[in-house]
Amino acid sequence: MRLLVISILVIFIAAGVVLGALNADLVSYDFGFVRLQLPKGAALLGMLMIGWLLGGLTAWLGVSRRQRHWRQQQRRDAAKKPPVNS
Repeated sequence: MRLLVISILVIFIAAGVVLGALNADLVSYDFGFVRLQLPKGAALLGMLMIGWLLGGLTAWLGVSRRQRHWRQQQRRDAAKKPPVNS
């Protein structure tokens, strides 16, 4: 399994290197307060990373909200139940 993961990682790294080499043209980005010129490959990689981070943050917030709601519901249910006397 470890060899498979390493092999897939090497394939993606090689594909990234090839993509970066084939797209060496500079692309200009003007954000209003700063202007950047990056190679197309670096810009693509940067946008991919930003998308990955924002997607992960969104998923994490959704799971956190669901878990918080579930815990509150469990507390309410526990408060409603009468104590068991043995």
